[in-house]
Amino acid sequence: MTFAWPHAFWLLMLIPLMAWWMWRRRGTASIAFSSVAAVDELPPSLRQRWMWLPKALTLIAFALLVLALARPREGREQTVSQTEGIAIEMVIDRSGSMQALDFNIDGEPVDRLTAVKNVASKFITGGEDLEGRFSDLVGLITFAAYADAETPPTLDHSFVVSRLNQTEIVSRRDEDGTAIGDAIALSVEKLNALDARQERKVQSKILILLTDGENTAGELDPVQAAELAETLGIKIYAIGVGTTGKAPVPVRDPFTGRQRLHYMEVNIDEATLQKVAEITGGKYFRATDTDSLDAIYREIDQLEKTEVETQQYVSYRELAVQSWYWRSFTVPPVVAMAFVVLILRSLLEHLWLKELV
Repeated sequence: MTFAWPHAFWLLMLIPLMAWWMWRRRGTASIAFSSVAAVDELPPSLRQRWMWLPKALTLIAFALLVLALARPREGREQTVSQTEGIAIEMVIDRSGSMQALDFNIDGEPVDRLTAVKNVASKFITGGEDLEGRFSDLVGLITFAAYADAETPPTLDHSFVVSRLNQTEIVSRRDEDGTAIGDAIALSVEKLNALDARQERKVQSKILILLTDGENTAGELDPVQAAELAETLGIKIYAIGVGTTGKAPVPVRDPFTGRQRLHYMEVNIDEATLQKVAEITGGKYFRATDTDSLDAIYREIDQLEKTEVETQQYVSYRELAVQSWYWRSFTVPPVVAMAFVVLILRSLLEHLWLKELV
């Protein structure tokens, strides 16, 4: 509870003066008696015992009116946040080469896609050194020989992460390939569609492209797709994932049916990825292990910050004229209590406790 005008409490210093004035000794009686000793020996009646009450109620009413004048208030703080979020498309390669076992999680070797799922999930929802993109629209596109829109940009991040975790490396040869240009073009289309929907104000649109190869499929060249993105104001962060040289890839022996590791050459078209990022004003990164991949997502997280404008309001309940609640009781306004006390005083003074002059 706070008071809008606490200086009003100085008026409470008048209460002792008022009490002295009301209980001061009166003048001499108008009818003279030789002696009142016999009357003094009589026990006081109930009415006589309560003769002080109207005066006390007067002082209580005055104190309540002073309290009302001080304007007691109960404030409730409200926070209103206005967010200009970022729309992010996660574009992830799921071609056959992503099964290379050149990444580690907790000391155990994992394929590239598993490592990407682990770090990208923390980028979206938060974890370790990543705060999460809670105010941002996040979408998911996966690609191999074809690009697939898994989820549109949405605030339902748990659904995005669920779809990401369900993503698998292609197993059919006719689906294998790396359609980087088509994946960029599909991402640009999804991000550009947000303007038509006009669901919320989007501060900027970015595309995080992760691949471990070269553009070997699809109809559109990656550089052409990047030029389209630049025209629409979409920035691309490109990540080339995988070790340099040769990477261990599990293959099944056609004779024994057992899996064995086969070392294959790593071919990442870094020149194209760098150009794609440069055209759109983004940045190119190279991730050769889990730690470097985690560091890349942390850097992107710092580069693309969401602007949140927070305004705080305090709504007050004026307890002098409004009811308020104390524990399980409803307390009437202070002014109402003061008038009730004055009415009670007036009734007592003019009826049961009426003084004869």
